[in-house]
Amino acid sequence: MRTIAIANQKGGCGKTTVSINLAACLAREGRRVLLVDMDPQGHCALGLAVPEDQIEVSIADVLAARGGCNGHAVKPNGSGNGERLDLVRSIWQITANFDLSPSTTSLARFEIDMVSKPDAEDRLAEVLSTVSEKYDFALVDCPPHIGILTLNALAAASEVIIPVDTGYFSLQGLSKQLDTIEALRARRDQPLEIRILANLYDVRTKLGREILNELKRKFGPMMCSTFINFNTKLREGASFGQPITEYDPGSMGFRDFVRLARELIATGGPDMVPTTLIRQADRLAERAEKLLATSRPLFGPDGVENREPGQIPAASHDEIEERIAAIYGVKPTAEGVLFVAHAPGARTVQLAGDFNNWMPEATVMQPNGCESSFRALLPLGPGRYRYRYVVDGRWQNDPHNSYVETNPYGELNSVVEVG
Repeated sequence: MRTIAIANQKGGCGKTTVSINLAACLAREGRRVLLVDMDPQGHCALGLAVPEDQIEVSIADVLAARGGCNGHAVKPNGSGNGERLDLVRSIWQITANFDLSPSTTSLARFEIDMVSKPDAEDRLAEVLSTVSEKYDFALVDCPPHIGILTLNALAAASEVIIPVDTGYFSLQGLSKQLDTIEALRARRDQPLEIRILANLYDVRTKLGREILNELKRKFGPMMCSTFINFNTKLREGASFGQPITEYDPGSMGFRDFVRLARELIATGGPDMVPTTLIRQADRLAERAEKLLATSRPLFGPDGVENREPGQIPAASHDEIEERIAAIYGVKPTAEGVLFVAHAPGARTVQLAGDFNNWMPEATVMQPNGCESSFRALLPLGPGRYRYRYVVDGRWQNDPHNSYVETNPYGELNSVVEVG
């Protein structure tokens, strides 16, 4: 599990917005994500429509509980006995891959009470270690000051993202934050990677462009390649208790956070492919191979492509196109959904879509009897599926399927409906 703190002691730079939407987009990319709110204001819960009056156990309760062993905390009660308290007791499921451990105002009391404790800065790291096998990412939203709560987050993290608004006071605040983190890095044995994220960027303003250029010039190696444009949809989504993935997946804000999520995933290397998705892909491939073994090939000894040139009559252009359309494309069959791609000269053709979390490496299409044809047979249940082909690394829609829709990047996704 990669633990990433979202921290900046300067307020108003969009830490909570980054935390919520980055977590949602990582989850959309198939990663299992836990978002931990270490800000007593509890804005993560607010921005995800988790009602505070229904939060029975918060991250504050888990951290404050004592007497734990093997990663379990014990919550004191009036009788002097304790109740075992796991982090999972505080977790709310937001989406299939996205969980939240919310905070409440009681977290402020925890910070005061922990000042004299010897393990004051290590509580969160111990708690997160109990779920390290369950998640691929843990994101920690920090309060806008340096105290016990932020120090807990930084002690638990292997990476820190510092959102910086492209405003007048941003550079000064960033320098102070970096000084604090450098002092902390000198005290710890494990490395702490720093990433600076330009946030709330407004390309229309001269000041915004100058600040972004100055950030790149001064902190280039630490800058994220992605920057987050100012987008009112992000604020609107928070006001409705929805991450941008649900509120407006066609917006610029969605596009920016998907790019940021993919940038972070890429920095993790091959090991960041979730084991759960690998197992799913292996099972899908195994089932597809069994179906392929019993299905009738489109090309064979009696197929048109294997006949001698003189054995078939000349065909008009329209007839040829009609035959190609009948052979290539996507077709629901009794054995499954058959995808046949026409890709002359291609070395590899992969299939990415809703059914494999848009991971092309999970579905490699097989040669279909000639150099220009590739196929995949997938046992898909009833539903509506979007997909694209990846031909030698190039993404494209299926040219032999007229059922398409525009995706958030202005490109076309092909669509198939299974009854």
